[in-house]
Amino acid sequence: MFLLFEEAEHTPLIVEFVNTYLGKPVYDFEMAYTKPIWDAIFKKFGTTPEAVFGVEYSPATAIPWYTVMFVIACLLTIATIWILKDKLSHDAPKNGQLSLEATYVAIRDMMVDIIGPHAMKYFPVVATFAILILISNLMGFFPLFTAPTASVNVTFALGISSFIYYNYIGIKENGVVSHVAHLAGPKMGGALIIITPFIFIIELISNLIRPLSLGIRLFGNIFADEKVSGTVSGLAPIVGAPEWISQLLVPVILMPLALLVCLVQTLVFTLLSTIYLSEVSHVHDEHEHEEHEGHAHGEAVHA
Repeated sequence: MFLLFEEAEHTPLIVEFVNTYLGKPVYDFEMAYTKPIWDAIFKKFGTTPEAVFGVEYSPATAIPWYTVMFVIACLLTIATIWILKDKLSHDAPKNGQLSLEATYVAIRDMMVDIIGPHAMKYFPVVATFAILILISNLMGFFPLFTAPTASVNVTFALGISSFIYYNYIGIKENGVVSHVAHLAGPKMGGALIIITPFIFIIELISNLIRPLSLGIRLFGNIFADEKVSGTVSGLAPIVGAPEWISQLLVPVILMPLALLVCLVQTLVFTLLSTIYLSEVSHVHDEHEHEEHEGHAHGEAVHA
């Protein structure tokens, strides 16, 4: 975020390193298969992929920086969970285990409060979102890295993933017809039934723009954080102050605020994804079936 990444336009060294060794084969693949498709699509609109994406196709840019950073974020997520869990112990838990347990309890309680007692069915996916986004946000604090969530490509991918997941759950648990019908709101009779189509249209549009809102919100905050940090780090030549002041002292002062932004944006994305799940997920017959069996067993014992 600060050192070695003063401008958002600068390519991190690790991305240049990856493209040095892998850029050529990826570039050859793009030229043979993907670029002709993009050329045909954008030709219909009178433009080119280069003009739209703002990057010339070359081995040096074949693998975008956000792709490299997001892959690293995924690997760091796996490594972080592996390190924190260490050797799980009931008698003498270590600091890593305590941190992991605190995170688990926080996410679990939030999901149960919003979704209900059956929320733990969705815990693995929601927790993965939380840890992956948090690590992606925090990567900007370290030299040679930048936050992949500072790219709209990554945040839109995360938003679309959340959108697909909660709709998948809705269709799986309720069926296609019931899942779509819930967009029309509660059943209305009489003259009020006229309002139903309007409610359906509004809810449909609201659901369709959720990936956009999730992606834009996360991207806007993290990108702004990166921009502000990079700008502040380069102020010394302008104000005539020693370079180390803006390169070290000022960024350190801003770090608590940047950390707060990373945590809040992780919470917002996770919270909204959980709320979306609560709208399509309900306690179903398996719980009622268990209660019925319990009552039947009790009656049999009394008999």
